[in-house]
Amino acid sequence: MKLKKPYVLFLGDVEDDLAAKVAFGIADWRKEDCVGQIQLEGCQTSLDIPKLSLDEAQNMGAKTLIVGVANRGGGISETWHSTLIQAAEMGFDIASGLHQLLISVPRLEEVAHKNNIILHEARIPKGSFPIASAIPRSGRRLLTVGTDCSVGKMYTALAIERELKTREINVDFRATGQTGILINGEGVPIDAVVSDFISGAIEQLCPENDDNHWDIIEGQGSLFHPSFAGVSLGLIHGAQPTDLVLCHEPTRTHMRGLPDMPLPEILECIQSNLEAAYLVNKDAKFSGIAVNSSLISELERFALFDKLKEASGLIVFDPMILGIEEFVDDLLGKAC
Repeated sequence: MKLKKPYVLFLGDVEDDLAAKVAFGIADWRKEDCVGQIQLEGCQTSLDIPKLSLDEAQNMGAKTLIVGVANRGGGISETWHSTLIQAAEMGFDIASGLHQLLISVPRLEEVAHKNNIILHEARIPKGSFPIASAIPRSGRRLLTVGTDCSVGKMYTALAIERELKTREINVDFRATGQTGILINGEGVPIDAVVSDFISGAIEQLCPENDDNHWDIIEGQGSLFHPSFAGVSLGLIHGAQPTDLVLCHEPTRTHMRGLPDMPLPEILECIQSNLEAAYLVNKDAKFSGIAVNSSLISELERFALFDKLKEASGLIVFDPMILGIEEFVDDLLGKAC
């Protein structure tokens, strides 16, 4: 997916930070490509980039409007229609990773064709995928998994990839969700793949490689989230991981969107993911626990890290606040 740069990120009228995680991800990892953000009335979050109108974004050179929303259900609100149509009339390409396609917006496809602009759909799988074979394959593959959805699996994977690159390690980030694909420029929107082919699609995304090559695979959902566990399981089986990292957000009191569904215990989550991974790789192991500790105090952070390290025997880290050097040192040391 070759998007014209620079971008303007569209937040619509989202109700919280999590619903705008696509925009946050692109702004955090590709800020140099973003001229600003566009918000509608009622928007409850904001990025650390300028707030713009469409006219202002065009004057600053923006070429592509990216829908930076990942709302529950992946729908396009009717309140966004006029802005999307106006953007197309002004000559912006438009990119989206929502389940509901841009072409479903009345008149948008017609306007796009008339103005010779491209509607990029990051949620449509490209090409065909095989049935998984589970044949053992060479190379190192690290998969991020979670206690819940939206707990930092993509951020952790990107941080690990970046640190490995600084050490001149042969590494690729493998995107499996719309934000990762929009950041990376390629990948497989795994939750849009027909269920029988999820594992095969991931085998194809990260095939056999040199023994010293690392694929850092973006995880999706959680084995413990009833809404998304099917995708999580298929991803584990297709990844055939040599290493796993558990991602956790400690302030959650229940699964996202399911107030009556509590989060699993950390050790229970580790064991369940390992049992799933053992089906395709008996040597799979957890290499660390990545904690999104941005919403707790420094004192709470270190107390939690000590508790998790003692219980699991794993390195515990926050890739965005405290860095990942110690984790990567350990990861590479054990891989030798």
